[in-house]
Amino acid sequence: MQRLVTLVVVLVTLFLMHVGPVGPAFAKEVIKLGLVTIPGSAQNICAEKFKELLESRSDYEVKIFHSATLGTETEILQQIQMNSIQMGVITDGPFDVFVPEARVIGYPFLFADYQQVDKVLDGPPGQELLARLEKAWFKGLAFSENGFRNLTNNKRPVHTVDDVAGLKIRVMESALHKELWRLLGANPTPMGWPIFTELQQGTIDAQENPLSVIANYRLYEVQKYLTLTAHVYSAHIDVVNLKWFQGLPAADQELISKCMREAAAYQRNWNRTNEAGFLTKLKEAGMTVDEHPDLASFRSKVAPIKNMEIFQGQQVQELLQMFLKAAQ
Repeated sequence: MQRLVTLVVVLVTLFLMHVGPVGPAFAKEVIKLGLVTIPGSAQNICAEKFKELLESRSDYEVKIFHSATLGTETEILQQIQMNSIQMGVITDGPFDVFVPEARVIGYPFLFADYQQVDKVLDGPPGQELLARLEKAWFKGLAFSENGFRNLTNNKRPVHTVDDVAGLKIRVMESALHKELWRLLGANPTPMGWPIFTELQQGTIDAQENPLSVIANYRLYEVQKYLTLTAHVYSAHIDVVNLKWFQGLPAADQELISKCMREAAAYQRNWNRTNEAGFLTKLKEAGMTVDEHPDLASFRSKVAPIKNMEIFQGQQVQELLQMFLKAAQ
């Protein structure tokens, strides 16, 4: 009898070693995730939360490549398409090279506040945009955020749009952002991130980013003036290689999606909770801040962008109208 019990224990043990624990069959796989920002930045907050959640709930390992070690955001997106890496937390701007409809998120002065942002991006318009990314072999999982973008420069105070004239400004590698700042009277230069050295050396005079980026990258050391223009809401689109994702078991797909949605919600709350503190830090660091610029002059100058070629494709125009209607 003892031998029989021993034999049963051995067989059960071998069976469990072969099939693994009861529950979803998670592959023991490394997921490579790329982003351009340094630890502590908005994109990293989302990526690190995703890593924490997924690794605590599965056998997956998430390896984060931060600080632009894989190149610019455009280059990271290309690597995701090729499945050299599987995932990215990427600013919405560079997506318009791959999927022109993505530029509707950055339509100037589209959103009045974060409540409106959540209504649109978490609602049908945002979900439609995520679905359209699939034609470029991206699976859109969620929206995290940079927040509202503001102008800094090292030349002069900017209060009205006329003060922008001639500023050499770094913009994202995005057709929308290039046209936006050209309309506003600046001299836009598309450039990958980071840009501290270029600002320090005077290669460019100005840049535009949310407060968290300006603070975390210590841009106050090379930029004197900050204008709270909030001209564009800057989302991150959290994506995965579509073909790789579709090849996973359904349970894995659902878990990865759920963890990224939770991480994105966590990061958006982090950004909004800390925004006032970022502004205080920039003031204490010596930046001259215009908190109430003449935004009407900016809105008027940029109004023609709606009729420009970048928004005239049928699919882009359809999604833009959906976003504009939802944001009312």
